[in-house]
Formats: sequence, C-alpha cells, structure tokens
Amino acid sequence: MEHRLVCIRTNGMPTSLETAELLKAKLITSGFEVTEEFTDRAELLVSIGGDGATLDAIHQYDFPTMPIVGINTGHLGFFQEFHPEELDEFIFNYKEGHYSTQELVTVQAKVTTADDSEVIHTGLNEVVIRGSLSYSTHLNISIGDSFIERFSGDGILIASPAGSTAYNYSVGGSIVDPRLNLLQVTPIAPMNTTAYRSFTSSVLLPSDLTLGIVPEYTRNDSTYILTDGKETLYHNLKRITVGFSDKIIKLIRFESYDFWNKVKTKFL
Repeated sequence: MEHRLVCIRTNGMPTSLETAELLKAKLITSGFEVTEEFTDRAELLVSIGGDGATLDAIHQYDFPTMPIVGINTGHLGFFQEFHPEELDEFIFNYKEGHYSTQELVTVQAKVTTADDSEVIHTGLNEVVIRGSLSYSTHLNISIGDSFIERFSGDGILIASPAGSTAYNYSVGGSIVDPRLNLLQVTPIAPMNTTAYRSFTSSVLLPSDLTLGIVPEYTRNDSTYILTDGKETLYHNLKRITVGFSDKIIKLIRFESYDFWNKVKTKFL
C-alpha cells in the first residue's frame, strides 16, 4: 500500500522545530509518509510558524498546487488553522476527510521596464507600489481604459480578499470576506492638492478590471514593487498593470472554521 505523503516546513524557530518533530512522529504512526524536502508528490503542505511562515513557503515553492494547512506557533496566525496542542485533532480530522478546501485568489503586477521587457510579480496578500522612502511617489492611475487620478503620496496597495486583513487593514483599508472576488486599492498616506487629486479611501474593483499605473518621475527615478513584503527596485520603469493572477492557493479549513469568527478573535 502506497503511503500518503505530507511535506512539513517550519520557520526554523525552536517551538516550530519541536512541533514539527512531534507532528512527524504522529503522522508516521497514523500511516503517513513525511518529508521536509518540498516535492510535488506531496498531497499536503504543513506550514509551522505564523502567517509569515506560510507566505514564505508559498513564495519559496512558487505558489504550490497542493493544499496547505498552518499550525500556529507565531503571533496573529490568520492563515493558520491549528495550535501545537491540537495535533491529534488535526490528524484525525484530516485523515477522516472532515475538512473543506478554501481557494484564495492571488494578485499580480506586470511590470514593463525601461527596455520594454516584462516582469511578473505575484502575491497572495497584496502588491504595493511606492517610491523611495525619502520622497513621495507620483502615479498616473487608470482603471480599465479610464484615467482616474494623478496620485501623490507614499504609494498604493492593491490587496486580494485574503490580504484585506494584512497590510491593507493597517493602512485603513476594509476587511473583505474571502468569498468575494474583488481587488481593493488602498492609498498609503495620500496627498490632496491642486496638482494631485488622490483618493483618500479604498476603491473596490471587480475581478475583470485591471489597474494601470504609470509613474511620473521628478527628482527620483526609483519605483519599488512589493509582493507580500518582498521588495524589488526598478529605475525608470514604464508601466505597471495590476490584476488577478491565475495562481490559486488552497488552504485546508476544518469544520469549526468561520472567517468572521476568526476576524473577531484576532482583531476585536
């Protein structure tokens, strides 16, 4: 009989490593095969740590197609489903099929560089576009085929529904139920002057619209693209187009999971 293969990844912290060793022993006893090396043969990826550990795993493994479950040894743990003391409950419910799969859409930025090459950046939570920390950034923003505004401020953040509770929330964006298929555009420290008329609240876009951004360079030619906190610097880029990616992240959710109950317990 072929063993069911589970991949375990941790954030390297002592509590996470201890939890991983205990989980590995329990999974093997329950008839699973366990690896700490990522492989597409695995039916499940277990991320042990906080939300950052799950995001790191998603990026390191290039948005894996197998389901992911999180065991929280970090702080907020919004993506995480279990605590270390619930390993037996996790294994029993997973083995018995008492769970559902939550599909999370991702957001991407297509960057056209100064030499007309194209680079794709994908994030589960958000894409952030900003200039140097020393200067305001100036952005000409279009939605679909319509020019909307000349933005001035620290930058703009485009969040997926899953990312609405992350950086987006900390800069004044709205919490969005992940069952809604929309993008949220949230300004970061916007300026409202006679030269630049910037939105001061979030804008919600349907899934079939894209956001077009053309930087307007003055004293500085730098533009930073951040996807889930991972930063890339560009000089004199021509255009950024932001919309949904075709990559989907699948999280294992058990019968007790409720998004709004998690919002209440984590934020209120």
